[in-house]
Amino acid sequence: MSLIDSLTDPQTLLAGAVGVGVVATIVSVGMPLLERNEMAGRMKAVAGEREKIRARERAKLQADRGKALRAEPKTYMKNLVEKLQLQQALADEKTADRLRQAGFRGQAPLTVFLFARFVMPFATFAFALFYLFVLTNLSTPGNIKFIYALAAAGVGFYLPNLYIQNTISKRQQSIRRSWPDALDLLLICIESGMSIEPAFRRVAEEIGAQSLALAEEMSLTAAELAFLQERRKAYENLATRTGLEPVRGVTTALIQAERYGTPLGQALRVLSQESRAHRLAEAEKKAAALPPKLTVPMILFFLPVLFVVIIGPAMIQLFKWN
Repeated sequence: MSLIDSLTDPQTLLAGAVGVGVVATIVSVGMPLLERNEMAGRMKAVAGEREKIRARERAKLQADRGKALRAEPKTYMKNLVEKLQLQQALADEKTADRLRQAGFRGQAPLTVFLFARFVMPFATFAFALFYLFVLTNLSTPGNIKFIYALAAAGVGFYLPNLYIQNTISKRQQSIRRSWPDALDLLLICIESGMSIEPAFRRVAEEIGAQSLALAEEMSLTAAELAFLQERRKAYENLATRTGLEPVRGVTTALIQAERYGTPLGQALRVLSQESRAHRLAEAEKKAAALPPKLTVPMILFFLPVLFVVIIGPAMIQLFKWN
């Protein structure tokens, strides 16, 4: 029998098909048993990469803002605050939050703030006494001058609070103006496939030209997302540091997306539109308030000049005729 006849023999073909089937069955059953479990290695690699990201963010945060965050107060300030226990007497739960909203973080700004609240009344009292009794020659009785000095001391006690409140207002105004643009940039980054951490970092780099305060807060949030155990805490810290309702709404949406897996792009788009509408409404409100504010300046400065321009030539002609 020739080779061609053997290969075309039905029994030979059947035996070959049975052999291929047996080999395929053995391979199908045995391959899963021979494969290595790569899940542990992959999870270890992911954990290692996360630790690298955390270390890099810590180093970056320390290089950029570490000195401001970990600056130590003066020794005499610290000793005075600790000796007199000013933190228990002059600070409450919201004091640290207000300092963070003003851009002052850490224990050092709190120590300086408490020291200023304790020292400023004595400084303003001494300055008022020196001004009233030495620099001026007022005919006011001495007891009245002393009362004025006490009033100046009371004002000095609240001067640090006024400074912090003014700083908070300026920072919030800067963040409020640039927040819709930051949301648009964040939406673009998210829809392009970036994760939330590099998206925050990228937005912080781009928004710095408009609002340095917002760039600082978003950069700090990106760092906290990298090394905090709970990402929800990083979002809550952002809302606390800014103290703005639009920012709190976005952080709430981010927390819900992190917890329930809801689509983040659609929520950011809606929040961005709402922020722009709110900013437009604020601009229209300020524009509507301009006419009442301009009434007094127009009466005092514009109308007299207008009367002089209109009546002046007639008065000159009248004097010439006379």
